[in-house]
Amino acid sequence: MSELAVKGVAKRFGALTALQDVTLTFRSGEIHAVLGENGAGKSTLMNVMSGFLAPDAGTVLLDGKPIPLGSAFECKNLGIEMIHQHFTLVPEFSVAENLSLARLDSLYSPIDPLKNSAQAILSGKDFGWDLDAGAKTGTLPVGVQQRIEILKAISGDARVLIFDEPTAVLSPLEVEELFRVLVRLRDAGKIVVLIAHKLSEVLSVADRISVLRLGKLIQTADRANVTARQLAEWMVGELPAANTLERPSEQGEGFEARDLVVLGDRGETAIDGVKFSVRRGEIFGIGGVDGNGQVELAEAVAQVRTVKGGELTWQAKPFDAEFPVIGYVPQDRQRDGLALGMSIQDNMLISALRRKSLFKGPFLAMRAVREWSQDLIARFSIKAGSPNDSAKSLSGGNQQKVVVSRTLDRDPNLLIVVNPTRGLDIKATQYVHDRILEARQRGAAVLLFSADLDELYALSDRTMFLSKGRLLEDTGAAALVGGEA
Repeated sequence: MSELAVKGVAKRFGALTALQDVTLTFRSGEIHAVLGENGAGKSTLMNVMSGFLAPDAGTVLLDGKPIPLGSAFECKNLGIEMIHQHFTLVPEFSVAENLSLARLDSLYSPIDPLKNSAQAILSGKDFGWDLDAGAKTGTLPVGVQQRIEILKAISGDARVLIFDEPTAVLSPLEVEELFRVLVRLRDAGKIVVLIAHKLSEVLSVADRISVLRLGKLIQTADRANVTARQLAEWMVGELPAANTLERPSEQGEGFEARDLVVLGDRGETAIDGVKFSVRRGEIFGIGGVDGNGQVELAEAVAQVRTVKGGELTWQAKPFDAEFPVIGYVPQDRQRDGLALGMSIQDNMLISALRRKSLFKGPFLAMRAVREWSQDLIARFSIKAGSPNDSAKSLSGGNQQKVVVSRTLDRDPNLLIVVNPTRGLDIKATQYVHDRILEARQRGAAVLLFSADLDELYALSDRTMFLSKGRLLEDTGAAALVGGEA
């Protein structure tokens, strides 16, 4: 039996302690899930195990031999592969070129993208994924890009496969297919490590489960010996109370799209003649598999993508006559939601430059700005050392909180959110859901796009599904496959 053993690992980032004396063993022939809140240390631990980070203390052993800490390339050569939560793709490269990069032995290896990517493309067919090898990766939907990340890892001769939130951008059917592949990898004798937030997913596929909280290992248990509630309590200490807000009794005319036509990045028709409305005090949910026009529709309503045809109205008046205060939470927080090299405070300011209380004459009142940003950090439980820390220093979930906090702080009367809790932990998910419900309570018209059916039905007053740029009524079959029944 092969095993990857973590012994006494500790890691700090400035004043933040990410890992404290973590000792844990991962064995071949099992799927070992690691759970924890955002900032619990999961991704830090995985990056140490795969060589992307050198710990401050401790060691990692593969079959009793120390791995080269802090050397991802050497760890890869040992057969340790990691599928990252945030993509490590080159957007300007084709699918074949990105897959080919993962198979290079050195910088001097000959590059033949089609030949080097052939095995990965073939592996993709086991998932039911028919990838266009020549497609430019940056133009593909987020869900398809995630598939490429997965194929980069499993197409090689890996002994250890670390999946960091692999299901975050997949539909329910795609998740089921991925889990079948994880089981095959487990049965083939691989060490399979799964980082996840959704307890139902973990309980459906994991053999053993470990929980981290605030950088410490809380517990490891066999799947058969734990319940969802026990895991949740280990993760957060105390479960958050459910929101008890009732739906507002009075509604009014809000947003309407009439015969909307929107083009995609390659000039194709992404949205074709869509009609729908969202009343004030209502959450209108749109489900479906990623890549069916969700992003293009959301960007058109949010006014960050040109509308090719049709009309958008607010309270029965065209947008150019009656423009609502729009709040927009995009799908890809790193590419579209944040300037990662800028500070948390500067990223928050992006949507607050018309807030008069933050200015003294034509200049920013820096004391007021700092107090405001600290208040947002506290209210949204963003785990950060200082507002001046860079956005890239935050965990993925805390990056999402920055985007959500600045958006909802504007009190928009038209709120557009795309997969708003993707990658968030239990407490953060509940908090974001509560804030969306409160926006509805204030009378906002909320347009929710979510590939997560549980989230879609928990929040929405009405639902439809988007398929190939067209809206379909919510039927049982449409709910299962995003309208492609």
